[in-house]
Amino acid sequence: MTKTCNIAESLPRLARERPDQVAMRCPGRNGRYDSALTYAQLDARSDAIAAGLAHYGIVRGTRTVLMVRPTPEFFLLMFALFKAGAVPVLVDPGIDKRALRQCLDEAVPEAFIGIPLAQVARSLLGWARSARVRITTGTRAWLADATLAQVERAGAGVAFEPADTDGDDVAAILFTSGSTGVPKGVVYRHRHFVAQIGMLRDAFGIHAGGIDLPTFPPFALFDPALGLTSIIPDMDPTRPARADPRRLVAAIERFGVDQLFGSPALMRVLADHGVKLSTLRRVTSAGAPVPADVVVKLRALLPEDARFWTPYGATECLPVAVIEGGELVTLRERTEHGAGTCVGRAVPPNEVRLIRVSDEAIEAWSDELLVAGGLVGEITVAGPSATDAYFNRDAQTRLAKIRETLPDGSERIVHRMGDLGYFDREGRLWFCGRKSQRVVTAHDTLCTEQIEPVFNIHPDVRRTALVGIGARGMLRPVLCVELRDGVARGEQARIADELRHIGEGFVHTAKVDTFLFHPGFPVDIRHNAKIGREKLAAWAAKRL
Repeated sequence: MTKTCNIAESLPRLARERPDQVAMRCPGRNGRYDSALTYAQLDARSDAIAAGLAHYGIVRGTRTVLMVRPTPEFFLLMFALFKAGAVPVLVDPGIDKRALRQCLDEAVPEAFIGIPLAQVARSLLGWARSARVRITTGTRAWLADATLAQVERAGAGVAFEPADTDGDDVAAILFTSGSTGVPKGVVYRHRHFVAQIGMLRDAFGIHAGGIDLPTFPPFALFDPALGLTSIIPDMDPTRPARADPRRLVAAIERFGVDQLFGSPALMRVLADHGVKLSTLRRVTSAGAPVPADVVVKLRALLPEDARFWTPYGATECLPVAVIEGGELVTLRERTEHGAGTCVGRAVPPNEVRLIRVSDEAIEAWSDELLVAGGLVGEITVAGPSATDAYFNRDAQTRLAKIRETLPDGSERIVHRMGDLGYFDREGRLWFCGRKSQRVVTAHDTLCTEQIEPVFNIHPDVRRTALVGIGARGMLRPVLCVELRDGVARGEQARIADELRHIGEGFVHTAKVDTFLFHPGFPVDIRHNAKIGREKLAAWAAKRL
């Protein structure tokens, strides 16, 4: 008999072994952590909800949009859907409403579960019109077929048997952040989730019983499978750059949090706050390169034995590689001299290879695609967490996936990360920027992550962004500059001259001689860390 493969599979075992351990604590409207679920409660209630969902027609394979804030209801529903073998569809709520509607239309959902406000938006804006079942988390079934409370009551006392999902069964559709275009629905199979759990556990030495503060809610779904207690932060998860550091620190101190996950933007919030984080032993930051000054400042706030990990990956494949903050700091000077950002070594058992840079689809793998050591190429990954398709996006799937036939005759998918990079002599991977954001001039190809850090060392500069203006293959490099708070506009001419002088110190940055000052860069809505260079390029084109 085939063994069930499901991210929720470990929940009944943990409920037996650790029934009274708190699985998660969530802040209420008053900011107090007055809502908690033990492992026993999470398991029993998610069983009841799964049985109740079946009563309303949400069963194995049912694509179900979930628009619920990071409350106990969100986690109960996610694990109920996993147990039922249904397919949750997650889209960032902060994306452009037209893009959101397109994502929901592409997913062709059969059910829609959301807070009352999401139900209103669904009705008024025509979201998820294919959904035949509608469940609200509100107290009344307004614009819905039933409330979550009714669903749970319908399943209470019913003998529930989790779906015997196979590793290849679709587990979820997770939409990308859309930082470089319209978000794409990544098809996650159960084996991808299970592989991620094992890879994260082994890469970071995670043990059951720890207490985690996951500031990106989907990551909290890994915690129960790892036997951790999740403290859901009192913040807007779509705006980590605006999180209140006092609330975060208060939660860390009150509950003895020893693990923290957050975007580079949230790490800067804590680093600038400057309060010691004495209970933390493991900090993980992903979503974009973590600026070196943030790494230095945050490590100074941690205990000496704490580890600051910066894994590299994407929604389509995570984790890919990882580096610890201490090693990253030693490489800071190389980054500031234009080497790119080191993302470390591949997480076992991933196979990371570099292929020649191309914007065309590649149907079948060939070793002739590989670039020579030390040269910049596109980063590819083959491994157990590498997903194999986008939902209803065949063209994008062909551009991002390569089929590889192995010596034993089996096939695997190689994912193209859409990122540029190279390996150094020590075998470490260096990230040079997004392939779609490279600036191809008449003579050279300039990579964002090899240009911007050189200029970011200027004391008055918060960050910079390289963009290209003009015809494809003949782009003019332009550096957009965001100044630190308090720097007067009258200083811009001086700063531009100083930036030009800094750039002259290196061959590749000397080719950048046009500087435009922007009041505040657009960033992605998920991590508030990826710069919207496409929007900046359109803005710069109007200025020149």
